[in-house]
Amino acid sequence: MDQEKIGKFIAACRKEKGLTQAALAEKLGITDRAVSKWETGKSLPDASIMMELCELIGTNVNELLTGERIAMGEYAKKAEQSLIEMQAKAEKADRNLLRMEIAMGIIIIPLSIVLAKISEIFSNQGDALIGNALLVLSYVAIVLFGFIGLKIEHDAGYYECPNCGERYVPSMLSVILAIHLGTARRLKCPYCEKKGFHKKVISKKKE
Repeated sequence: MDQEKIGKFIAACRKEKGLTQAALAEKLGITDRAVSKWETGKSLPDASIMMELCELIGTNVNELLTGERIAMGEYAKKAEQSLIEMQAKAEKADRNLLRMEIAMGIIIIPLSIVLAKISEIFSNQGDALIGNALLVLSYVAIVLFGFIGLKIEHDAGYYECPNCGERYVPSMLSVILAIHLGTARRLKCPYCEKKGFHKKVISKKKE
């Protein structure tokens, strides 16, 4: 997906409609700086306003995501290509989230252990206030990492049932309560209703 090409297309469509960046931004309830970022290829419009944007500048989502007007004969092909590119982008974002979770664990867990050890030293030296504060800080860091990690585990990608092979997104509660083994969690499949260790996968489609 060529963001620079999409940006130029948005700018051209906007000008065709006689709209300034400020006028378009006002109609969408955003800042003109956001519109400027789209048109320079620095970012893409959020999905929540994409339909409204297309209506305002006289195009459709498929043309917007390809950055060009599409002839009727090419429409289905371009639509499929856009969907594939969007899926690839989403999968890349999910992989980055899971990598971030691992990086956070590498930093936060040892840091919490160090804080707990330092708090013990202060407590043994009679400075219980600082010792307790450091201990609380180490607990907070672990709890915060646990919450963020679980949120990432839930939001990024899918879980694959080892019994029927279906891939799905479980509820947040089931992820929180599930026993885990690495990136796999013991869950109940919503399709075959069998329990097992369901592994984490990125794509909905099986390779």
